[in-house]
Amino acid sequence: MSYHANSEEGRRGWKRKPPGMERWGREQRPYDTNSRPYDRNMVPHGWLGCPPHGQELGFIIPSKVPLGESFNDNILGQKYTPKQAILQQRALGRELGLVLDLTNTNRYYPVSDWTKEGISHVKIRCKGRDSVPDDESVKKFCDEVLDFCSRRTNTKKYILVHCTHGHNRTGYMIVHFLVRTESISVTEAINRFAQARYPGIYKQDYIDALYMFYREKKPEDLVCPQTPEWKRLCETDFDGAAVPAVDNYRDVPQQDAVENYGNVPQQVHAVENHGNVPQQENTMRNEALTNDDILGDSIPSYQLHTMQEVCYQLLKLGTGGRGRPQFPGSHPVSLNSENLQLLRQRYYYATWKADGTRYMMLITFDGCYLIDRKFLFRKINMRFPCRYSNGGTPEKNHHYTLLDGEMIIDMDPHTHKQERRYLIYDLMAINQVSVTELPFYERWKLLEKEVIEPRNMEREALSKSTNPYYRYDLEPFSVRRKGFWLLSTVSKLLHKFIPQLSHQSDGLVFQGWDDPYVPRTHEGLLKWKYPEMNSVDFLCEVGAGDRPLLYLFERGRKKLMEGNRVIFKDASDISSYSGKIIECYWDATERHWVCMRIRFDKANPNEINTYRKVMRSIKDNITEELLLNEINGIISLPLYADRIQRDIKAHQNTVLLRRR
Repeated sequence: MSYHANSEEGRRGWKRKPPGMERWGREQRPYDTNSRPYDRNMVPHGWLGCPPHGQELGFIIPSKVPLGESFNDNILGQKYTPKQAILQQRALGRELGLVLDLTNTNRYYPVSDWTKEGISHVKIRCKGRDSVPDDESVKKFCDEVLDFCSRRTNTKKYILVHCTHGHNRTGYMIVHFLVRTESISVTEAINRFAQARYPGIYKQDYIDALYMFYREKKPEDLVCPQTPEWKRLCETDFDGAAVPAVDNYRDVPQQDAVENYGNVPQQVHAVENHGNVPQQENTMRNEALTNDDILGDSIPSYQLHTMQEVCYQLLKLGTGGRGRPQFPGSHPVSLNSENLQLLRQRYYYATWKADGTRYMMLITFDGCYLIDRKFLFRKINMRFPCRYSNGGTPEKNHHYTLLDGEMIIDMDPHTHKQERRYLIYDLMAINQVSVTELPFYERWKLLEKEVIEPRNMEREALSKSTNPYYRYDLEPFSVRRKGFWLLSTVSKLLHKFIPQLSHQSDGLVFQGWDDPYVPRTHEGLLKWKYPEMNSVDFLCEVGAGDRPLLYLFERGRKKLMEGNRVIFKDASDISSYSGKIIECYWDATERHWVCMRIRFDKANPNEINTYRKVMRSIKDNITEELLLNEINGIISLPLYADRIQRDIKAHQNTVLLRRR
């Protein structure tokens, strides 16, 4: 059953209700106009005429709620108990292994009706009616299905999913799962569910929420199906308590509707507060963005271990071993008088050091995952199409492409509008193929060609479409490739480029142009910070007499840094810093550390070797003047000048070839 049809009513968007329709509480709700006593075994309205179950979608079966034997006296026609549901599916060759219950009550059947048959039962409470299931419920649903799937290889059993009638909440959850796991559009997933469970999702707000969540443009000719005949006369408030339909609203006592305001959220709130979905890229946010904000959805532990191993393999690190896997991203070392000589010995490019949050990114066919310094993964729904083969729309999305970068927050100096931006500065794998051994300049070119250009091309094409299948402007952040420049431009980088940035910068990074990607500490990847911004990340603990103690790591163990003092400029309660990773700069005049901020993105302090390198950098005091003098001497060397000329010619030839 396709949802494509023409109807003005179906395009009106959010349904409107008279004031007070959502305002009945649980204790006093008008379950019918005659105010009859509440019957716990009352059959949900419309249940009798509702088909018991739909067709399978993979190994998922949508169903209305089976009613326990306590309901038998109230059912004059065909019964549908848990036992009958099991037997019906068995007759179709489908053995049940799990029931996912989305109703918001425990009255429909005893859980033992399933468990005594060896069938697991998981309850995910969803209010129903006009409350779209929240993000946490969706995540739990998908996690449960994926977990069952990982254990299903030997059993080949099925999942029965039910709400009250098996259409709206059930369909909403299944569509989420299909979009996330099969890399299909929302429209295709909605239609697939409708074909398996006619007429599909028949509530407009559920459909709108799906398109908004995945930032897809709802087709103009998409029409929400009419409420089925068996449900049309009346709608169900909560689980099993019937309220008059909207057409009969005049019969509802107005005073009761106001006084008995329940826990049902207003319809528009179901979308406005729907997880982390932004409304529009250009919409002003009420709350300021910070680098400590948590982005995306967490993933289950079994999936985390698998994805950590994938990263290790793509980086050619083998397996994580028995210990806790550590963040494998490449780390620069502080510039000092000794490694400054590397700029003379190897060919370097420079970029600015953004003061943001470090993330690697693993792109898969069903979205992407931000990987923080704790080596934890959080899922983000974004699109990364592969390079076009013959023009037109991309044939597929990236799958197991690994990037390195940093999340910054740009602020417009005039409007103060904030926008997140992910700056990608390296590429380590493309579609399961590791490229870590390629020189950096080749990885940087591949990054533009394979990741950035396909996104830009598709976004441009969709911007011209009257009915785009995806909305890039609704993604949670934009994506850019970070720029790198010749050493001869460092003075302009410091004096013109950095002062005009719309986000903070605390120095420079020098990247070896011919270097492979080196996981963890890379001695040839150099960072220079403004002297007052050289910092160390300590673990702070509070000792006797409220004395703050500073710790680093040495061979994976805490090491107390005796003699190191720290002050907190804005803290009246030192205990609030206990157990936290704090970033500190060195006050050479007072000879103590000064706490700059808590590092919520880090689980461990710096290693003692990192501390020693930072202290060496502070001692050597490579000022801006010294750095520029050194670079001026480097770029005048014949070997460096010849390499620059070769790079310029190679770039010009590339441009000419593109124009032809």
